[in-house]
Amino acid sequence: MNKKVRVLIVDDSATVRKVLTTVLEMDDGIEVIHAAKDPYEARDVLVEQKPDVVTLDIEMPRMDGVTFLKKYMRILPTPTIIISSLAEKGKAITVEALMSGAVDIITKPKMAVGDYLTQISDDIIRRVKSAARSKVTAINSETSVETVGKSSDFTNLEETTDKVIAIGASTGGVEHLARIMPNFPAVSPGIVIVQHMPEGFTASFAKRLDSISSLRVREAKDGDRVLPGVVLLAPGGDKHMEVKRIGGQYRVSLKEGEKVAFNRPSIDVLLDSVAKHAGKNSVSIIMTGMGRDGAQGLLKCKQAGGRTFIQDEATSVIFGMPGEAKKVGAADIEVPLEKIPKTLLDAIVSI
Repeated sequence: MNKKVRVLIVDDSATVRKVLTTVLEMDDGIEVIHAAKDPYEARDVLVEQKPDVVTLDIEMPRMDGVTFLKKYMRILPTPTIIISSLAEKGKAITVEALMSGAVDIITKPKMAVGDYLTQISDDIIRRVKSAARSKVTAINSETSVETVGKSSDFTNLEETTDKVIAIGASTGGVEHLARIMPNFPAVSPGIVIVQHMPEGFTASFAKRLDSISSLRVREAKDGDRVLPGVVLLAPGGDKHMEVKRIGGQYRVSLKEGEKVAFNRPSIDVLLDSVAKHAGKNSVSIIMTGMGRDGAQGLLKCKQAGGRTFIQDEATSVIFGMPGEAKKVGAADIEVPLEKIPKTLLDAIVSI
């Protein structure tokens, strides 16, 4: 008999606590061990009962959810899903939660929240079970978002406009990108990233990465040129991002289209275009994430002569996407998180 996923709910709304408990316990494989009204109540349960998953609101009295998340992720790392009402002022703090170790987000509306959570019950159950399979590690003072610094440890690269580094990530990728981006030097070749995030989050995330990195990081706009020292992050929402070659330049194109591998923007779409237009002048990697997005695109990059990598299983929060790429033989080697920047830079130099 399979072990049940033990869930701790933390939310100041009695309605949300009741609805989430009902929704989650509809599934025989999930047990709600406690529904806490604030982080102080949740703290004792977290320490004493060690749940498999925490669902966490952000705006709560006495202590906000992000502060609580940062505290327990340092001493008792636990897969956490943020369930929050995303007012405009809340977007940046939700990105901060992801950078601090949360593995997923569920948007909670301000009105009729009980009805909405009931309507998406299947999705909530699926995400909780997926989170339970995540591997999260302690966020310590050296790797937390507050202390991550700028690095100049790598040898400077010759500036060029004809090479591209492509990165795809999903669950766990927000925090992992925040840990590795400061380790790319300011003269790195142009970097393009698809990180699965809801619409409205990527602009804030790009600003956060820009603030902790020597690279210039921004949310991509249609027609942006892929330049050394610049990172273009695909906007979350209703468009895919591609890389196109126009004369001697690489530029990104944002286009409408159906979801690919259940995602838009899709990593597969980005990597398909990198294979077609950059080919052997590209280096690509699939990082942590749930699902199979990117596996076929990475294989095409390899077949086109590009260097291809995946994040290793030991450091991935979820080895879903990297694992799928491994199955189809798309990657040259597996790379631990801390070695990703140097590996990609060494590979691009060797092209």
